[in-house]
Amino acid sequence: MEGGGGPHSSRTAEEVFRDFRGRRAGMIKALTTDVEKFYQLCDPEKENLCLYGLPNETWEVTLPAEEVPPELPEPALGINFARDGMEEKDWLALVAVHSDAWLLAVAFYFGARFGFDKESRRRLFNMINNLPTIFEVVTGTAKKLSKEKTSNSSSKNKPNSKTQSRPAESQTRASKMHSPKEDEDSGADEEEEEEEDHENTLCGACGDNYANDEFWICCDMCERWFHGKCVRITPARAEHIKQYKCPSCSNKRARV
Repeated sequence: MEGGGGPHSSRTAEEVFRDFRGRRAGMIKALTTDVEKFYQLCDPEKENLCLYGLPNETWEVTLPAEEVPPELPEPALGINFARDGMEEKDWLALVAVHSDAWLLAVAFYFGARFGFDKESRRRLFNMINNLPTIFEVVTGTAKKLSKEKTSNSSSKNKPNSKTQSRPAESQTRASKMHSPKEDEDSGADEEEEEEEDHENTLCGACGDNYANDEFWICCDMCERWFHGKCVRITPARAEHIKQYKCPSCSNKRARV
């Protein structure tokens, strides 16, 4: 389902959502784990450039389509021109907002092209709305976990802080996790508040929600959390890392 022309076999809300999710994953990679490469490609000296997310979870920065009207809605034009005129984080956030708008445009373009009825459109929107936006992933607004960083050792393994916020699951998952380190005298209200925060925890690389049985690691620079598999860090390797820096923070330091 690359474009709007020609015959299509994918004509359900679920299939359009899979296309949406693949494109979204690619754009998140460009703005997080691949940010150094993305930054370099967006040279302000070049022509009007666009960021495209592809269904196979990859991305590309290139010129817009020449045909008018284009086969698909086009992303924001000329994202490279503002690169050196803004703070990097503000520029990335701006690109993220326009990327969110483009993803919705593409998804509902397919919906219109495939003749979705009211119920199909609602189902598609609900599936999309259950995912955090690219802006939320890039800026970290959906997760504020700095209060849970009690020590370097406890911050390396994400499930440590989860077991206390979900007491009913702590016994069944004890064999998969290290012993949690949190104050035992925290009240029920605080636990409920933390549980709500945990449910909104997102991986800074892929943007997916937290899962109890997965290993997570926190960047000591930007304080974002990542699936260990997304940044290629294992629990064993994390034990020997005194200060972890995610790929984005490592690239920023190298560029400076």
